[in-house]
Amino acid sequence: MGCSSSSTKTRKSETSLKAALIIQNWYRGYKARLKARQHYALTIFQSIEYADEQGQMQLSTFFSFMFENYAHVHKEELELRKQSLESEQDMRDRHDYVDLIDVPDSYNGPRLQFPLTCTDIDLLLEAFKEQQILHAHYVLEVLFETKKVLKQMPNFTHVQTSPSKELTICGDLHGKLDDLFMIFYKNGLPSESNPYVFNGDFVDRGKNSIEILMILCVSFLVYPNDLHLNRGNHEDFMMNLRYGFTKEILHKYKLHGKRILQILEELYAWLPIGTIVDNEILVIHGGISETTDLNLLHRVERNKMKSVLIPPTETNRDYDTDSKHNKVGVTFNAHGRIKTNGSPIEHLPKHEWEQVVTIFSASNYYEEGSNRGAYIKLCSGTAPRFFQYQVTKATCFQPLRQKLSLSQWAFCMENILGLNLPWRSLSSNLVNIDRNGNVEYMSSFQNIHIEKPVQEAHSTLVETLYRYRSDLEIIFNAIDTDHSGLISMEEFRAMWKLFSAHYNVLIDDSQVNKLANIMDLNKDGSIDFNEFLKAFYVVHRYEDLMKPGVTNLG
Repeated sequence: MGCSSSSTKTRKSETSLKAALIIQNWYRGYKARLKARQHYALTIFQSIEYADEQGQMQLSTFFSFMFENYAHVHKEELELRKQSLESEQDMRDRHDYVDLIDVPDSYNGPRLQFPLTCTDIDLLLEAFKEQQILHAHYVLEVLFETKKVLKQMPNFTHVQTSPSKELTICGDLHGKLDDLFMIFYKNGLPSESNPYVFNGDFVDRGKNSIEILMILCVSFLVYPNDLHLNRGNHEDFMMNLRYGFTKEILHKYKLHGKRILQILEELYAWLPIGTIVDNEILVIHGGISETTDLNLLHRVERNKMKSVLIPPTETNRDYDTDSKHNKVGVTFNAHGRIKTNGSPIEHLPKHEWEQVVTIFSASNYYEEGSNRGAYIKLCSGTAPRFFQYQVTKATCFQPLRQKLSLSQWAFCMENILGLNLPWRSLSSNLVNIDRNGNVEYMSSFQNIHIEKPVQEAHSTLVETLYRYRSDLEIIFNAIDTDHSGLISMEEFRAMWKLFSAHYNVLIDDSQVNKLANIMDLNKDGSIDFNEFLKAFYVVHRYEDLMKPGVTNLG
């Protein structure tokens, strides 16, 4: 009886073990098939995607050939067309795009203050986390300011790293705002001590392309030497028409969307081609080539490339003169470590491509769980470090705010306000301090309320500027002696010396410099016409308010 019971138990145990092994083998097979399916699905998706883009480029090449060989457009007609386009461009005055668009009192989104600071970055991040829309006035102003800075930049930005200043390289984001939040949460916000390169394809496909573009542009304007933007193939108005960004803009900005798209087209053309890090790493967006001529790329007029689907009609033959020199292997969406011997970057042989890395920063690209995003941290003399992440529905971001040490905060308060107060002692009553003893920078302003200007001031501004615009242009041109379109500090001082001598007004150089700095709103070392207009309006308004019987309504 006992033996029979024991035998039965043994058989049951064997049966259970076999069942467990069968289930285990089935599960392992299921996981392997699922992984293979995801792999092949991603491969098929990418093949379709890039075949589609390649087809567009081939079609574009065909039409370019037809126009070039069969349209028989005369040179005179081309010249007239060019002059017409230039005239149209001149008419797109910033005043018509920005200053005439009012921000109503009912607008509850972020209000940017120019010149921009890290406070504005924090405002945008918090507002976009709450799915707020930035007003078109601020979008246009950010785009104009960004284009203004980009136009002064070379085709390639040179960056140096050090052990105390690593560089973070990010790849395609494609409108996926949560991925950008994840990068900032894990790696910190851009700053002078935390530089970034964003290597193109900021927009299209995702639903938050304009929010990503605004965060990157505002960060670029605050830290122009520490946040670098490269152009990708989706920073292209033709690509935006097909892959979603144009539709997003027109949906979110129904009234001013077309204006935003026009300025974006101009801004794209001025984005740098790439970034060279420590003279040995090339960061550029695109595909792989056995040889790439850096001499050509350094000299090409990038602003003429409005779209990869519509190449410029004119080419510079001088670009071919050094085609056999200074070539490197590159990858787009990537960075390659390039050998150097103290001279310019050399040719990278094909067999050394295992040194080329592709980086892609949009997780869950074609479906949830399909892929991880990543970024790279670089430091001279050390191997690159790779960081991966994946945003899920359960991902919860802590506040992405600038934090300072208590000492830094106290120094800033004293340096800016000059009140000679015991800031450390007062800190517990003025700001929020975390458990690590760091100050949340934005909490410095939590009890400060800035009253919104009344609508009457906006209409008065427009009327005043239109009334005096022609006279102000004459005055501006008189001060701008070199006719550069900007009043330099030297030109400003020279005019003040003439003014002082004529009216016998005593004013020293330090006071003149202070006045110039007040007028130089974006602190770029010169005064443009818009800054000149704004300074005039402020003075004109002040004089009106000082008249007897006038009440300050602002």
